[in-house]
Amino acid sequence: MAREKNRRRTKVERVIEEYGLDGWGERLEAEWTGDGTERKSLRDLATGFNVAVLRAALSAAGESTVTADVESTYHTLTADDVSRSDTIRKRRELERAGIDVDDVLRSFVTHQAIHTYLTNVREATLERDEGDRVERKKETVQRLISRTQVVTDSTIEELVNAELLRDRPYEVFVNVRVVCNDCGTDYAVEELIERGGCDCG
Repeated sequence: MAREKNRRRTKVERVIEEYGLDGWGERLEAEWTGDGTERKSLRDLATGFNVAVLRAALSAAGESTVTADVESTYHTLTADDVSRSDTIRKRRELERAGIDVDDVLRSFVTHQAIHTYLTNVREATLERDEGDRVERKKETVQRLISRTQVVTDSTIEELVNAELLRDRPYEVFVNVRVVCNDCGTDYAVEELIERGGCDCG
């Protein structure tokens, strides 16, 4: 239950009111704590919330709110792996439909903002356990791997555009593996974490 105190409202509260996202406070709390539903990370919650903001803006402008269309638009506006020209083209398309894209982007929230809202406003807490800790560590590694892939891909594209690298259809793979020095078995890092370590000897 949200606190009723004389305090400055959080960004999440303001956006919920501005875009008419009724029920999203309860939904965020339930999905974060796993109350009757599968638990989601703060980053996934932020993405879902931002997609809901975009959907509300599209609906107000009479545009398609089909889930696949909204998620595709959100990806085009925010993802690192989308070319600048595609992002600009999508922005212009939305602006022609009467949507203030800059205002919508300013309304998007970070996972930190979601955490502040859940803990300070709704006073939600998590029951931590070792399984949860393992999942969080896996998520950290997976984000680093994904980020490395995106940065590498972007670097190659820039070098090709600058004619410092031959223009070929390159594809970047990032594969982090761990070798057990006792038995020589190597694992994908996610597999090693899921197994709870090497079971040799």
